[in-house]
Amino acid sequence: MKKISILIPCYNEEASLPLLYNELVKLMDSHTNYAWEVLTVNDGSKDRTLEVIKDLRKKDNRICYVDLSRNFGKEKAMLAGFDYVTGDCMVIMDADLQHPPYVVNEMITKWEEGYDDVYAKRKSRGKEPWLRKQFSLFFYKILQKTTKIEILPNVGDFRLLDRKCIESLKQLRETERYTKGMYCWIGYRKTAVEFEQQDRQAGQSSWNFLSLLSLAIEGIVSFTTFPLKIATIVGIFTSLCAFIYMIYVIIKAILFGDPVSGFPTLLSVILFLGGIQLLALGIIGEYIGRIFHETKGRPVYIVREYNA
Repeated sequence: MKKISILIPCYNEEASLPLLYNELVKLMDSHTNYAWEVLTVNDGSKDRTLEVIKDLRKKDNRICYVDLSRNFGKEKAMLAGFDYVTGDCMVIMDADLQHPPYVVNEMITKWEEGYDDVYAKRKSRGKEPWLRKQFSLFFYKILQKTTKIEILPNVGDFRLLDRKCIESLKQLRETERYTKGMYCWIGYRKTAVEFEQQDRQAGQSSWNFLSLLSLAIEGIVSFTTFPLKIATIVGIFTSLCAFIYMIYVIIKAILFGDPVSGFPTLLSVILFLGGIQLLALGIIGEYIGRIFHETKGRPVYIVREYNA
């Protein structure tokens, strides 16, 4: 009998988990020809998330959990899930029911047809603020234009992965993670199922604009060096303009003389060049910072408790 694991990263989801469990029971009971495992990863929750998980396990031994020692972030919590799931395939989904469990039925069908990565593509993004939606779409356009691998737009972590994909992802141990890009990087046979993203059923999202911006920067820096190329191109262009302007000033001084003037222009040029230099240093700093974190060789996460 094949085994299907469901991976659920959790951070302050005490209100959502009972609702999700009810839906998962319907899913699992409708596929009795598979063995099931629901692995929840408690990512340092500050509420009663872990207690709720333990209560669910007491009445259903298909519920398992990994309790991390603190909040490491969703990307690292998912890696913990990759390390601990035991199924022949794994479905990753959020605890807030924005990923409807009934879509897993179609994922399983595609998996049995021979696909290794069955990703859920949003038809719509639910009640997402308009500005956040535009930023998200713009980010995916940038990533698609600048990376050498195809980054799928409007696709998140909701997907089914075959065991061979899980084993490949387990080998990618970098601490600064952008897992959505890793799914594309490892390759394998992929196909899509479309779904309507639901609204959060309970609790509050821990993702605000700044955390999403940080994830976007992580995605760009992790999968492309294009920002460094931009800094180089801008630097060359600025230097060329400065050189041309210098030649112009010298010729003007020789032919016509050059009384002391143009202080506002000089100040503007200095500020412009200083801004370009700081921008380039900031881009370089982003990459150096990631080198710093990777060279320390610390574990990506620490587990406090595991029960399966």
